[in-house]
Amino acid sequence: MCNSHSNHHHHHEHSESKGLKRFTISFVILIFALLLPVNENIKIFMYITAYIISGFDVVYRALRNLLKGDLFDENFLMSIATLGAICLKEFPEAVSVMVLYQLGEFLQHKAVSKSRKSISKLMDIRPEYANIEENGVVVQKHPEEININDVIIVKAGEKVPLDGEVTEGHSFLDTSSLTGESALREVKEGDNILSGCINTSGFLKIKVNKKYKDSAVSKILELVENASSRKSSAENFIKKFAKYYTPIVVILAVLLILIPFIVFGSEVLNIWVERALTFLVISCPCALVISVPLSFFSALGTASKYGILIKGSNYVEMLSKPQTVVFDKTGTLTKGTFSVTSIIPANGFSQEDLIKYAAYAESYSNHPVAQAVKNAYKKSIDNTSVSDETEIAGNGVCAKIYNHDVLAGNKKLMDKYGINTPESPKDGNVIYIAIDGKFMGFIVISDEIKENAQNAINQLKSINIKTVMLTGDTNQNARNIAEKLNMDEYYSDLLPAGKVSKLEIILSEKDKKRSVLFAGDGINDAPVLMRSDIGIAMGALGSDAAIEAADVVITDDNLSKIYTAVKLAKRTMMIVRQNIIFAIGVKVLFLLLGSVGLMTMWGAVFADVGVTLLAILNSLRIMKLKFEIGCPNKISR
Repeated sequence: MCNSHSNHHHHHEHSESKGLKRFTISFVILIFALLLPVNENIKIFMYITAYIISGFDVVYRALRNLLKGDLFDENFLMSIATLGAICLKEFPEAVSVMVLYQLGEFLQHKAVSKSRKSISKLMDIRPEYANIEENGVVVQKHPEEININDVIIVKAGEKVPLDGEVTEGHSFLDTSSLTGESALREVKEGDNILSGCINTSGFLKIKVNKKYKDSAVSKILELVENASSRKSSAENFIKKFAKYYTPIVVILAVLLILIPFIVFGSEVLNIWVERALTFLVISCPCALVISVPLSFFSALGTASKYGILIKGSNYVEMLSKPQTVVFDKTGTLTKGTFSVTSIIPANGFSQEDLIKYAAYAESYSNHPVAQAVKNAYKKSIDNTSVSDETEIAGNGVCAKIYNHDVLAGNKKLMDKYGINTPESPKDGNVIYIAIDGKFMGFIVISDEIKENAQNAINQLKSINIKTVMLTGDTNQNARNIAEKLNMDEYYSDLLPAGKVSKLEIILSEKDKKRSVLFAGDGINDAPVLMRSDIGIAMGALGSDAAIEAADVVITDDNLSKIYTAVKLAKRTMMIVRQNIIFAIGVKVLFLLLGSVGLMTMWGAVFADVGVTLLAILNSLRIMKLKFEIGCPNKISR
């Protein structure tokens, strides 16, 4: 696979270089033929030479397609028009069409190459080898030869070839090629690690937990390689348009010759033949055929620079018109991990005393809530001071700490021991603490909202997009999160099937011309990701379910990139529409002028190649867009 990508990339560079040489040589010969004071036969020889250098491939493709029965395409139109112009001894015009066509081809190759390089940064994550120790010697093997549970070695500066768990070592990873983020990620023993990252410093040993074909890097590369095969409706429109448009203009060109010949006779034949050839040159649909797919390809490349992987240009179109963005809660809007959000002492106790006794009481528990309390305490626990610890199922724990009787649990536990407690002033999972029969206070445990969640919701609201949250959590916790983030709607206590049903209702209520996006962590939300118009998997490089079910994969947890993807899609569709309207508008105007003799072959050259060049340059604006992640409405060119 490595070699095929390398050859593919080399082929594009070779085509680009070849096109530039052909344009340069033929252009120089054309200028010399126009300016040098030589006899007519030498000029004709120079024109023919320039024509062959610049137009040979066009004429060859036209003949090849003719033999295949594919008669009506831009190659046929350009060949018949320029060869006809040569027969009419309009040599400069005929050569100019082909020379400028080569310039257009060069710019197209250049544009595709530039966009491909953005995507190629992802291709650079493809590992070439994996280090594995055999009989005391480190040997290099192809990643596909490594099995699950093998231990591989990754040295400083090397790519991580397979997914796994760090068993030895400490380092910082460069994940920029996957996530678009420049900040290094710290990894240590026990941490999971994804293939495609670069180990920047320390020595790592990694126990492999996925075969290469199932690894993050393999899944992402497969996604990128298949992206260009999915066509948008705009691209399909252009394909259908060209299929009917080309034979129609050929028939019209023939009628431009036949009707005047029948009406006025042979004396006007040369005039109408020239007009028909001019008509054919003008009619070439190159601007549409090249610029529209190029616009979408540029969008895919630009998105990949920001760690946004879009599976195809058809999804760019849907991304450009969202009416509603629906979010999963846990793991998407929130971190999915419990932490202490409030420490509220009572009856004269301090916060320090409250968290200390809670941490000691929970010292033997591995429950996520207990872990959150111990993490908040941040000090070592003297287990010798804890005795007689008893867990009361569904209520909490009781223990003797420094010879004090301590209770830590829910309100049922307090009621059981006859301890009078007020209602908690905070939402979340509340731990009530009592010591020697006296209430000490509350500790509130919550699933923390992600740092960029509020900004992401604000960004979407700034462009009039409705925000909705679907969650399996309780109504109280769901309301708390929705109110903090100022979301438009929320629905709680939903099982996976309930989420799909609720999404069905949202889809049925939307405007038919607009779309509904769903953003989830991609593991538990696969059914909803697949049912939405656009499914967006957040931070899910390691999740097979995410990559399979989602249409867009955001390679880190930055929710603001949803806004970035939408803005990029909107700009892309605006440029696509500009190119379609401009190209068709100019074609229609110039075709009308050409059919009545008010347009010369030089005008035809502009209508064909000039419009194509302008459309290509307009498409390239997509790659110049710069997005400031996390800053609403800050998009520069």
